[in-house]
Amino acid sequence: MRNRIASLIVFATVAASTALAQSAPAWTPPDAATKELALSIFRQLIEINSTDSVGSVTAASKAMQQRFLDAGFPASDIFVGGPNDRKENLVVRYRGTGAHPPILFIGHEDVVEAHREDWTTDPFQFIEKDGYYYGRGTQDMKDGDAILVTTFLRFYKEGFKPDRDLILALTADEEGGQSNGVDWLLTNHPELMKAAFAFNPDGGGVDLQNGKAVSADVDASEKLYADYQLTVTNPGGHSSLPVPDNAIYHLADALQRLQNYQFPFELNAITRAYFEKLATLEPAQTAADIKAMLATSDPAAIARLSVSPEWNSVIHTTCVATRLQAGHANNALPQMAQANVNCRILPGHSREEVRQDLIRIFADAKVTVKYVDNGGGIHSGAPDSKGPPPVALQPEVMKPLEKLVAVYWPGTPVIPDMATGASDSIFTNAAGIPTYNWSAVELEVSDVRAHGKDERLPETSFYKGVQFWYDYLHMITKGD
Repeated sequence: MRNRIASLIVFATVAASTALAQSAPAWTPPDAATKELALSIFRQLIEINSTDSVGSVTAASKAMQQRFLDAGFPASDIFVGGPNDRKENLVVRYRGTGAHPPILFIGHEDVVEAHREDWTTDPFQFIEKDGYYYGRGTQDMKDGDAILVTTFLRFYKEGFKPDRDLILALTADEEGGQSNGVDWLLTNHPELMKAAFAFNPDGGGVDLQNGKAVSADVDASEKLYADYQLTVTNPGGHSSLPVPDNAIYHLADALQRLQNYQFPFELNAITRAYFEKLATLEPAQTAADIKAMLATSDPAAIARLSVSPEWNSVIHTTCVATRLQAGHANNALPQMAQANVNCRILPGHSREEVRQDLIRIFADAKVTVKYVDNGGGIHSGAPDSKGPPPVALQPEVMKPLEKLVAVYWPGTPVIPDMATGASDSIFTNAAGIPTYNWSAVELEVSDVRAHGKDERLPETSFYKGVQFWYDYLHMITKGD
């Protein structure tokens, strides 16, 4: 995910009431053989560099392909392919009875860049230390890839026959690059991806506060990602002859107007359900503000709630400057000034709509606004397609999930929410495959290191996820 936002909300009353219930584990860890298998897969994936710059997603796909072949999966049920020799995706079909339509699981194998000099450890060496697994991708999201591969292999060894086919797609370029694997597969091999619904472990999960589970979040909607290039040009000249028509000043004024602007307040079915749940958990004043926002869109309540960066991003489209470039010499007036503005757009709105909004906000003919696509291409216009609507919370997905969360994290509320980052679910949802982002991984909200230095995952969290997916898939494919 481009930016996995962990919940920063403390559900104090829930944590206090469930502390006793969580004092003893209510789940059974996987057996030693399963742990060994999962760990070996996790280690192998982490130690394959799959960055866009110098890495190979193909190497990861073929390593997992070999594991499935070695386990006895028919070669005809395994597909490896992509647009080039570094960006080949893996699709594996686990055959069921066919009583119901398939379930799709998607997970990206690529990771963001990581430099050895920035880390305490080698980011592409799997390190076990102090109860954690370190390495690039341990949180985002080779943990999820390893868990799903382990689950498929475990089922196959046991001869488990689900009531439907299970499809696993491990793909390229979610974090960047020009060859997004989910998009490529849906475009070139849609028959491989056809499913009733999908799961994406690149989001959602269980938030911990000081070791206590406070929420189990299921992303059933997400914002639309977009970058825009702002450019101001000027003839320039000698810096000893300053003029008010300075490219940098124009750009700075435009960015100041953006900083002071707030996009309109808006809720959808998922974010409304999210806040309705929060209204039962938050302290009195915050709960009152949430209720006022839900009932009457009260501006004062919205303003108070918007102080929280997380909540602000849930109820507004957000745009922020992320990069600047200007000038060509210290003793010359700038001939060009540029900035990148990154936007996360609420569902139901398009990238072109927001580009036009930016032009109106800047209100300066000197500032041109162009769209930057995922491959870095610059365009005078942006796509008109709107972000897909929220996913319906299907009982066959949510009821077993809530039942099992109560076993693994007693007393923890399951809260549907909207991801304020972005993931590959944008493609599957647009293709008509309702997709739920759920990782079954628990993380301290203060220790989210995805995309950052010394990325790590607690050992217990990993094995809890391994067992959860095994139990959950049994439940939803057998009707337990």
